[in-house]
Amino acid sequence: MIKVLISKNRIQKKVTELARKISRDYKGKKLVLVGILKGSFIFLADLVRNLSIPVEIDFIQVSSYGASRVSSGVIKIKKDIDLPIVDKHVLIVEDVVDFGYTLDYLLKFLKHKKPKSVKICALLDKPSRRKVKVPLSYHGFKVPDEFIVGYGLDFSEKYRNLPEIRSIGR
Repeated sequence: MIKVLISKNRIQKKVTELARKISRDYKGKKLVLVGILKGSFIFLADLVRNLSIPVEIDFIQVSSYGASRVSSGVIKIKKDIDLPIVDKHVLIVEDVVDFGYTLDYLLKFLKHKKPKSVKICALLDKPSRRKVKVPLSYHGFKVPDEFIVGYGLDFSEKYRNLPEIRSIGR
């Protein structure tokens, strides 16, 4: 059964709130937003449109799920960032933090590129599933231990286009 967890209106209000905080915190700084493909692309697009500061945008693509509902824990970089991030502030934009493996890996991976700072902005957080502690500087909603889709999140490349966050169970 597919049920709505977070409405389109609630998402938009939260994105606006996050953008205000990010704009305030990074005012006058060189900021690069790094979206994690594919799930974060809608969140990142909405976030960027609500920022009041100049930013650069890049993407990184990793794989840990494949067509499964459970992360393998093995992170593979499928597409690296193209922009140089030396001495710039980097904000990783993620759709959902589950086990924490991907973000833990990316924090270490990006720090080797010598940015001034690396922080995380995640729309959704599943703290009950966390295996690796990762610091979330900005986060939207805590969600239950259910498989979620919509607003960029998928199951086997389906449901990304839904305007809200829905649960399809466990």
